[in-house]
Amino acid sequence: MATRMYLPGWLYLLVLGYGHLAFANDVSTLRRVYTAEVGVKEATGHNDGKRVAEYLRYTGLGEGYEWCAAFVSFCFNKAGYAQPRTPWSPALLPDRKVIRRNKKGGEAQKTPRAGDVFGLYNTSLGRIAHAGFIDRWTGNWAYTVEGNVNNAVVRKRRPVRTLTVIARWTDD
Repeated sequence: MATRMYLPGWLYLLVLGYGHLAFANDVSTLRRVYTAEVGVKEATGHNDGKRVAEYLRYTGLGEGYEWCAAFVSFCFNKAGYAQPRTPWSPALLPDRKVIRRNKKGGEAQKTPRAGDVFGLYNTSLGRIAHAGFIDRWTGNWAYTVEGNVNNAVVRKRRPVRTLTVIARWTDD
């Protein structure tokens, strides 16, 4: 009898009253995962190092490749999401997931939130060439967590107008 009384209390702590498991597919869990990575650095500045290799390996690559998208994918996996799983930053921003584009007019757009993925367009490449997480959105500024910036996982403050596209992989 005491076991039955204990189990529901334990289960409540696991669920935390949110109606789903708190350790999987949860935006707050995703945020804890990616913010815990802030400070990870490359070993020699050549897209290498133990943790960077883990990011890349999760997406099927070895050391030496650009790793911003692999970092994003790795964090989603650690937070309990099966997707995305790609080392290619444009693939993190498929049309079906896009919630906001940096253009005037058009359809109403959702306000970005923690856990959303942003992409930056590179004119010389003609495509999205960098991606990271939105951590906080304040109208004119986006506070981000990004990998492969100055050879590390860093926090940045970016003007909203510089973010080309934002996608949401988490549930609404």
